[in-house]
Amino acid sequence: MFTTRPTLQGTFGMVSSTHWLASQSAMAVLEDGGNAFDAAVAGAFVLHVVEPHLNGPAGEVPILLAPAGGEVQVLCGQGVAPAGATVAHYRGLGLDLVPGTGPLAAAVPGAFDAWLLLLRDHGTKPLDEVLKYAIGYAEHGHPPVENVTATVESVRELFETEWTSSAEVYLPGGQAPRPGEPLRNPVLAATWKRLLAETAGAGDREARIDAARAVWRTGFIAEALLRQSRRPTLNSSGSRNTGTLTEADLADWTASYEAPATYDWNGWTLCKAGPWSQGPALLQQLALLPADLPQYGSADYVHLLIEGCKLAMADREAWYGDADEVPLAELLSAEYNTGRRELIGAEASWELRPGSPGGRTPRLPKLAHARVPGGGAGSGAGVGVGVGVGEPTVAMAAEPSVSADGTTRGDTCHLDVVDRWGNMIAATPSGGWLQSNPVVPELGFPLGTRLQMTWLEEGLSNTLTPGRRPRTTLSPSLALRDGVPVLAFGTPGGDQQDQWQTHFFLAAALSAPVRGGLDLQGAIDAPNWHNDGFPSSFYPRGRRPGSVTVESRMPEEVVAELRRRGHDVTVGPAWSEGRLCAVARDPATGVLSGAANPRGMQGYAVGR
Repeated sequence: MFTTRPTLQGTFGMVSSTHWLASQSAMAVLEDGGNAFDAAVAGAFVLHVVEPHLNGPAGEVPILLAPAGGEVQVLCGQGVAPAGATVAHYRGLGLDLVPGTGPLAAAVPGAFDAWLLLLRDHGTKPLDEVLKYAIGYAEHGHPPVENVTATVESVRELFETEWTSSAEVYLPGGQAPRPGEPLRNPVLAATWKRLLAETAGAGDREARIDAARAVWRTGFIAEALLRQSRRPTLNSSGSRNTGTLTEADLADWTASYEAPATYDWNGWTLCKAGPWSQGPALLQQLALLPADLPQYGSADYVHLLIEGCKLAMADREAWYGDADEVPLAELLSAEYNTGRRELIGAEASWELRPGSPGGRTPRLPKLAHARVPGGGAGSGAGVGVGVGVGEPTVAMAAEPSVSADGTTRGDTCHLDVVDRWGNMIAATPSGGWLQSNPVVPELGFPLGTRLQMTWLEEGLSNTLTPGRRPRTTLSPSLALRDGVPVLAFGTPGGDQQDQWQTHFFLAAALSAPVRGGLDLQGAIDAPNWHNDGFPSSFYPRGRRPGSVTVESRMPEEVVAELRRRGHDVTVGPAWSEGRLCAVARDPATGVLSGAANPRGMQGYAVGR
């Protein structure tokens, strides 16, 4: 089939990410003798610089890693709610929802520690060698993509009148970044240089990395983060509030390893982060599939996946979170999904229908049934107009993806790497983007806003709870065949991540091989779609029942049939749904593959 690019193949290494500079920086590490984990860390820190509207060091990242010959692990870089982040505190401020911007929405930052823990335990390179690429782009500049400019212009007034430290970085001399002209962040470069200087005498490679982690938690970086959290800051609620981070919150939290959630489907084993993420929703969608699938791409096929997704996401809303034990074994059981599958009829469902695993009574927030007005094409991340605010988008769209108060819809970053030894990694870094919070003046990057995903209502699986993780939408994937890692993939896109990834995985698994390998690029390029029939994870948490947004490349007869079945179909731009990345390895031959998404016009795979 025709694809926008070839599926790359080689035997040395493959990298795919949402920005070409991150991909090539990671590849440079592989060329210099590093492994996939060294490369991923270098690429991740470059993403902080070149996609600052999509992620930052004080954000978060779930990582799925498969060391050659070892077990798949989840490295959790999602920080917890601070000790002072209680429902009572936020209610006492007159809030019904955690704001979408400002320090009240900041969890304990998680991304930095996760990347350094990965480097210490699984990498081979010294800290300075993996940071040099990010330092170079921050100090000397990089030509920004158009959406950096668009994002900064969207929040210009906020930066100029309230978040003036952000204006110093992103509006120097009153001028927004211009494509083709170098964008610099010398303060960020100076932060990493100081970090390297302070840890230079710490000892061997591992000791120096641990010393850098300590600087983040208790040294000059921690001190600056705390000063910023304590500054009254205008947020999306219209109020000026301080955050809840304390010295103990930063000092006591570290990234950690855990086993993945898994599901076996047609000879594949899919691995995801646990139900503190939305990752198991992909597993549930697979569990809901019948033994005999309709023809790929037909109206029957698309309808089946839409309706199955609605059931999985309703369960996500009722059961997923870190505030309570999640009955994941029951949610993935054959008995449970046989019963749930019977709910999928010939017509579109407009209701939110969580199940009762093990006879439990589902618990939904009072706002779960809140509807939002409007419709129209989604943002580049595929979120319908007015559906909520989320991770920032990069694809071009008629509607702005960032509001003037910094609230944001839909997207983030992704990075996959596989090396010649068979090490494989998938990671979805996000949070701490430039429109989430003011830039910390001494550091060059802002705090994140992940607490906006929690509810200010007691007794729910995702109630705001001190010491617990907010349920994140970030959701990388790893897939195994016969127990061997074969495929790493993921996408930006907030609530849409495990919709687009399900569609991609099925397309790759069901398609004819290309040159003996998976048709990664064909699966990425295939017309995609999403629905918003469940509560958005982002402020202000609305839903659009019955909605389906499809790319205009979807066949007209399929769109017509979906409408006949009662779906509220919006036809969006031709290349607007998802921003997938993928790498693969054939264990029989050692051949590596890579592909990246043309949507957004900045993702690239490289390799040889």
